Amino acid sequence: MWCIIMNIGYRGKALELLKKYDVNIGDRILVKTKKAIFKGILMPRSEIGDDLHIVIKIDDGYNIGLSIDSIEYMEKLLEKVEETPHVIQKVKELLPNLPKVSIISTGGTIASKIDYRTGAVSPALTAEDLYKAIPEIGEIANIRTEILFNLLSENIVPEHWTAMAYAIKKYIDEGVEGIVVTHGTDTMGYTAAALSFSLRNLPVPVILVGSQRSSDRPSSDAYLNLKSAIFTAVKAPFAEVGVLMHASSSDDELIVHRGTRVRKMHTSRRDAFKTINSKPLAKIIGDKIEVYEPYKRRGGELELKAKFDNKVVLIKIFPGIPIEIFDFLIENKYHGIVIEGTGLGHAPEYIFPAIKRAIENGITVVMTSQCIYGRINMNVYSTGRMLLSMGVIPAEDMLPETALVKLMWVLAQTNDKEEIRNLFLTNISGEISERSEYW
Repeated sequence: MWCIIMNIGYRGKALELLKKYDVNIGDRILVKTKKAIFKGILMPRSEIGDDLHIVIKIDDGYNIGLSIDSIEYMEKLLEKVEETPHVIQKVKELLPNLPKVSIISTGGTIASKIDYRTGAVSPALTAEDLYKAIPEIGEIANIRTEILFNLLSENIVPEHWTAMAYAIKKYIDEGVEGIVVTHGTDTMGYTAAALSFSLRNLPVPVILVGSQRSSDRPSSDAYLNLKSAIFTAVKAPFAEVGVLMHASSSDDELIVHRGTRVRKMHTSRRDAFKTINSKPLAKIIGDKIEVYEPYKRRGGELELKAKFDNKVVLIKIFPGIPIEIFDFLIENKYHGIVIEGTGLGHAPEYIFPAIKRAIENGITVVMTSQCIYGRINMNVYSTGRMLLSMGVIPAEDMLPETALVKLMWVLAQTNDKEEIRNLFLTNISGEISERSEYW
């Protein structure tokens, strides 16, 4: 039972080493290697990890992996690591004079805490948890926290976007200087777009933040991302919805991407998020913010429009796409279809009758492109012009995901066909530009 309960994830040679020195997950240890001496907390490991390394969290908050072949000596330290009363006391003395920032947790890797004794992961977003984990924020902001949901991001649906928008409004009405929303990375771009359309005329920044690598892994980005998101919520001059993540695989820069222009471009890299067809909002280097024009400045009176129509779908065009997909949507009275077409906004001609039939049955149809960069132009080829003549709405240089969320939002605002078209083609939150930029 010792190896199962006390050192989850360790096996083989690594487990033998830990047994030799009577060290368990959660212990503060000293490790002497052939090149250096390290102090830190022994972290759990994934059960599929190898048996040739151990992982410790060193005092600056980062995790490092140490090869067992390099370890010459190890010992358990008697220092207490959980409690830092001097830090909390100092924070309490500073709080009354600091800007107020609300952190709303929706789940995801970044808003979790590892129980080093059991390896269990649980939500960890009390203000005290944060001040202990990131003492520096005690000099930046007076933190208020709320665990709104604890969901994997793939389980978030439009009703959750609405709840987030209302929670944000509540804190803005209370006078906070900025909002941070922690979120799983996989669908963070959809949520960022939804909040961008829901929160009209924001007076303060709303910063979504996630982490690609959990806090129990070496090279975790959770610590720096959350710290920088809080800093940005306080210091940024803009009042928009942004997504803050690493700018590169190193820790030297972070980027704030506009909420309607961001896409996750890699499954696991720390710099997975990129701004598409536009400039980002800002770059964070240390304690400096480099802001890119244009942006909406702080101030204004928030107008909440947080309704979404669930009966909208995103269809990717592919060779041999069955026409029955459109028949199903027509029969089940869907309200909107976003087509992720090829190239400049194309689809195979044999599905044109189905698209026309969908439009004649009251379904709004929008065209985007599978190409990541650039914009659609349906006037270049006759097939594109045919789709335009049917009433297909071109989505300019919008990302397909943003177009989906925007159409959900537009259809919840009006059911007048002309108003739907005009509102969809209006640049509301930086989702459309006259000239697409490759950044």
